[in-house]
Amino acid sequence: MNNPVSEYLTALHTSDRYGPQVVARRRILPSASCYSEDFPPLDPALRQGLQSLGINRLFSHQHQAISEILAGKNVVVATPTASGKSLIYNLPVVNELYTATPGHALYIFPLKALARDQMAALLRLGAGLDPQPQQRQQPLAALFDGDIPARERKKITSRPPTALITNPEMLHLALLPYHHNWAGFFASLRYVVIDEVHSYRGVFGSHMSWVIRRLQRIAAHYGARPTFVLLSATIGNPGELAEMLLGEEVSVITESGAPQAEKELVLLNPWNGAAHAAGQLLEAAMKRGLRTIVYTKSRKMTELIHLWSAPRLGGLANRLSAYRAGFLPEERREIEEKLFSGELLGVVSTSALELGIDIGDLDICILVGYPGSILATMQRAGRVGRGRRHSATVLIGGEDALDQYFMRTPEDFFTRTPESAVLNHFNPAIVDQHLRCAAAENVLIENEKILKNVTIRERVDILSKKGSLLETASGGTWLAAGRYPHRQVSLRGGGRQMAIIDGQSGEIVGEIDAIRGMRDCHPGAVYLHRTTSYLVDRFDFESGEVVVHRESPLFFTRPLSEKRTEIVSVTSRRTCSGTELFCGVLKVSEKITGFQRWHSRTRKLLGTFPLDLPELVIETEGTWLEIPAEVLDGLEKRQYHVMAALHALEHALIALLPLFILCDSSDLGGISSPMHPQTEKATIFVYDGHPGGIGLSQEAYQLMDKLLRQAHRTVESCPCENGCPSCVHSSRCGSGNRPIDRLACVALLATLLQSPSGRLEQRPLPPHQESAGMATAHLGPGRTEKGLSGPQPRAFPPGNFCVFDLETIRSAEEVGGWGRAERMGMALAVLYDSPSNSFSCYRDVDASRLVQKLQQYSLVVGFNNKRFDNRVLSAYTDANLSQLPSIDLLEEVHGHLGYRLSLHRLAETTLGTGKSADGLQSLQWVREGRLDLVERYCQRDVEITRDLFLYALQHGFLLFTNKAGHRVRLPLDLKRRMSALLQAGRPASPA
Repeated sequence: MNNPVSEYLTALHTSDRYGPQVVARRRILPSASCYSEDFPPLDPALRQGLQSLGINRLFSHQHQAISEILAGKNVVVATPTASGKSLIYNLPVVNELYTATPGHALYIFPLKALARDQMAALLRLGAGLDPQPQQRQQPLAALFDGDIPARERKKITSRPPTALITNPEMLHLALLPYHHNWAGFFASLRYVVIDEVHSYRGVFGSHMSWVIRRLQRIAAHYGARPTFVLLSATIGNPGELAEMLLGEEVSVITESGAPQAEKELVLLNPWNGAAHAAGQLLEAAMKRGLRTIVYTKSRKMTELIHLWSAPRLGGLANRLSAYRAGFLPEERREIEEKLFSGELLGVVSTSALELGIDIGDLDICILVGYPGSILATMQRAGRVGRGRRHSATVLIGGEDALDQYFMRTPEDFFTRTPESAVLNHFNPAIVDQHLRCAAAENVLIENEKILKNVTIRERVDILSKKGSLLETASGGTWLAAGRYPHRQVSLRGGGRQMAIIDGQSGEIVGEIDAIRGMRDCHPGAVYLHRTTSYLVDRFDFESGEVVVHRESPLFFTRPLSEKRTEIVSVTSRRTCSGTELFCGVLKVSEKITGFQRWHSRTRKLLGTFPLDLPELVIETEGTWLEIPAEVLDGLEKRQYHVMAALHALEHALIALLPLFILCDSSDLGGISSPMHPQTEKATIFVYDGHPGGIGLSQEAYQLMDKLLRQAHRTVESCPCENGCPSCVHSSRCGSGNRPIDRLACVALLATLLQSPSGRLEQRPLPPHQESAGMATAHLGPGRTEKGLSGPQPRAFPPGNFCVFDLETIRSAEEVGGWGRAERMGMALAVLYDSPSNSFSCYRDVDASRLVQKLQQYSLVVGFNNKRFDNRVLSAYTDANLSQLPSIDLLEEVHGHLGYRLSLHRLAETTLGTGKSADGLQSLQWVREGRLDLVERYCQRDVEITRDLFLYALQHGFLLFTNKAGHRVRLPLDLKRRMSALLQAGRPASPA
C-alpha cells in the first residue's frame, strides 16, 4: 500500500503539466543499523542511568568516537544528519559529573538557535539520569550568548556550568578578552565541542581557525589541554578541515552505524520559473497533509513564495510561515517551536534552517534552485525523513549554469560526492587581526607555538613595524597597541559595516558591508528589505551611512564596473590544456562606474546612469591562464570575437568552480583581458573575492584541467545561441555581459583541450615577472612577497644633516590657537650641524639666515618641525619650507602609533634622560629676558632629538613606556625613509 509521500510523487510524475518537467527520479534504499557490542569505558553509574533511559547500546560510530574522546584524542565525526552525533559529545561531558574533580566543557555552535536546541537536549539527558550523581557544585549547562541579560551573564561567570554553550562571536568578544574572569573555567577545561564544522570554511573558517588557536593559548596559560570534539555533515575532507581548524592531529570517523529511511530524489526543470513551480508543489503537499519545507536562495524569494502561496491554501494559510535571517529572535524561536510541535505544516526558509535545529519530522523538502553544493543539498534533504519516515526531496532547477548543468546531466548529480571545504589561515589580513587580539589577551612570546611558523612570525615583525604590536625593550615579547582590538574584527568576513537609514523616519533598516554596499547600495540602486523596496539616495563611505527612501519602482538595477589587475607575485606555474597556468598574488582595483535600470516585467534595458564612487583595491590570491597568440589567431581566422570568447570562459570557470570546491560563485571574481600589460598575452584571471585570499584560487589552480573540460561540456551542451544564464551569463558582471559569445567560447575551449595537460610542476618565473622586479621571497607554505625595487639603503647617517628646534615669543593662546603658529614669533633657534659636530644659535633677527642655512643640508631633522617650527619660520621668508628634505620624528611616531608621544617621554625611556624644562617655562624666560636659559633649554632639546634620531637609525626602533607601564619598542625604519628621501631630494612622509 502506497504511503502519502509515494502518492504525492506519483501524482507529480503522472501530472499532464508537471510530469514532462520531471527530468529524473532516484530512490535511495533504506539502510539497517549497525550497533556496537559493548559500551565505551563510561562510569558504571552513568551506564546504568543510560539503560534506565532505554539506551542499552550505541551505534558503531558513536562507540568508536566516545572511546577515542575518553582516551584524550581529538575527534571529527562526519556522518549524515540524524545519526545521533549529539550523544557523542554529551556522554563524555556528563561522564565528568561522576568523577572526583569534574571538569568543564565548552560547546560552540555557529547559530544561536542551534545552541539553544542542543542545550535543551543536554538538559533532557541530564534530567533523565536519576538518581543524580553526587551533589553537583555547578549547573549542568548554561547558554552564554548576546541575548542573555547582563545580570544573568554575571551569574554564569561567577559560577560556570559543566557545559558552557556559546557561539564563535561570544568566544571571540566576551570570553577570550576577559579570560581572567573565567580562570577557573579555563583551568579545568576538558572538552571543546565544535558542531557543524563544515560551516567553518572560507573567510568564516579562516577566522575560526584563529579563534581556536587563541582558545588553545588561553587554556594552556591556565594549564589545560582540552580534547576537541568536532561534528560535521558528510563532507569531502573532514580530517583535513579539522586539522586546519585546530592545528593538531585529529581522528576521523565517517562510517555511520545509524539507520537511514527510504528517500526519493526528484529533479524538475520548470517551464514557468522555479519560484512558481515551488509554490504549486508546496500547495499540493500541504493539502495532502505532508509536512513540507521549501528552501530558497534569497530572503526576497522566501517572502515572495510565502506571499503567493498563502492565499491559495485557504484554511491552511495560518499553518505556513516564512523563516529567514532578519526576523527577531523571539519570532524565530516561535516558528521553530510550532514546526517541532506540528502546529505548522509548511515553512519557506533560506539556509537559516539548514543546520541541525530540531524542527520535528518532515516529509517533503523542496529546493528552489541548486543550493550551490552537494553538501548543502544533502544537509537540506536530511531535514526530512527522520525517524525512519519515507521522505522526498524535489530539486527545482533555476536558470543559472550549475542548475541547468544538473538538469541536463542528472546522473552526475546523483553520483557526485560532497565537496571539500577550503580555508586559508595564512590570509595576512586575518592573521594580523587575530595576532593583535591574541597579544591583547596575553603577551606574545618568541618561542610560543603559534610563532614557530615562519609566515606568522614574519607577520609579527610587520605588525611591529606598523606599531600595531609593541615589542618590549628587551625584545622577543610583544604587546597589543590597543586594549581591545576585538571589536574591529568581524568573524563572518563582512568587514566594515554601513548602516542603511530610512531618510524619512531616521530608522536603521539594515546593515551591509562596505564592499558589497558599493555594488548593491550605490546612489540610485533599488534595495530590498523584508519585502519592502527602497531607493538609495546617498552612499557616504566616510560616515558609513546609506540613506534610502521607500519606493516601489517598476525596475531593478545592476551596477557597472571597471577592473584592473596587477600581478604582484607568482608562486606556481605549469602547463595546462595548451596554456600557461599561474598561481600567485594579485592586486585588483575595481570602480563602480555606473548602473543600469531594467524593467521588472519586460526585462528591457531602460537606461544607463554614471556614478562617481571611490575605487576599491584589494590584494588577494588568484590563478590565471595565458592564452597563446596562435590560439587567438585561429579564432579570428574563423571570424570569432576573441574578447567575447575570453569573457565567456571567465564566467564559465567562476560559475562551475563550486562543482569541485565548497564555495559560492560570489566568493570569486574574474577579469579577462585580450592583452594584459604584464603578461603581454590574452589572460583570464580568477581570484578570491576577499582580501588576502581564502584558498579558493589555489584549489582552482590544482583543478584547472578538470574545470576546463567541465566548462567545455557545459557551454557546448547549452541550447542557447549566443549565451544565457545557464552557460556564460553572470548577474554580477560589471559590463552587463558584453561582449560575450557562447559559440566563440566553445571554439576556444575545443582548441585548448586538443593539447594534453602538462604535469604539475614548479617552474622559473616567466620573463614578464622577472622584468617587473617581482623576485620571490619565502613567506611560508605556498606564499611569496613582491621583491624590493628601487634604491636600497645606503650608509647612514648622511654626512650633511642638521637638527634644529626653536622657541617662540608668544603662546598659542595669545595668537588664537596652534593653527596660527606663524603669528607666534621666533625668540631663538638652535641648530646642530653634523659636519662640524657643533651648535649654532639664531635670534629672531637671524631668522632669514637660518632659513638659508636649512636649505643647504641634505637632510633636516626635527621634532614637530613640519607642523610647527616651519610654520613659525614661514613668517620670515617666502621660501616653501615644505620642500625641505625633512624627517619629523613626531610625525614618524604618529604615523606608526596613531597618536603622539612627547619628546620627554621618548627620551626618558630610550636614552635614560629627559628635557630640562618645558614650553611654558621657556615663554616665562623670554618675558624675563633670560634668553641664555632659553638657549640652554633649546639646545638640550636639539641634543635629545639628534640622539633619538641616531638611536633609531642604529637600532631600527625607539622605546617608550605604555599606559600599562611596559617598556616597549616603537619600530622606525628611518634608513628606508631616508633612502627614498635622499634619492628623490624631497621630504619623506610616513607610510
